[in-house]
Amino acid sequence: MWKEFKKFALKGNVLDMAIGVIVGGAFGAIVTSLVNDVFMPLIGLIFKTGDLNEKYILLKASETYTENMTATQAVEAGASIMSYGKLIGVIINFILIAIILFFVVKGINKLIELGKKEEEAAKPARKCPFCKSEIADDAVRCPHCTSELPLEE
Repeated sequence: MWKEFKKFALKGNVLDMAIGVIVGGAFGAIVTSLVNDVFMPLIGLIFKTGDLNEKYILLKASETYTENMTATQAVEAGASIMSYGKLIGVIINFILIAIILFFVVKGINKLIELGKKEEEAAKPARKCPFCKSEIADDAVRCPHCTSELPLEE
């Protein structure tokens, strides 16, 4: 059983996935910091508040609730609130991650496409032995002279 586990755990795909999860966690921390430390203060300036995460709508006040409490203080006082500031932060976080991943995937796809073009360019085109026209690699007849082509090995 131990040998089977080692064989599974040391496969390339499992290791690649583990590295991806670790890098993804670090990437998520960077984006969260970017949102909380850069974007949220700027948005807070627009809403004229120091910390947008503390913006909320009071649903039901408690006996100890007073005006101008922060969201944290209101919850501690027993008030029911809807914290829309945190929601805005999470939405911004999601949008940034989606945009960054879009550009990463687009860049990787472009690199893969360039690699395929180089492979295609390096391979010489197949020629018809009768009319010397270019033909597809899998053709059995020449589209130009209609000659039957010999099978290549």
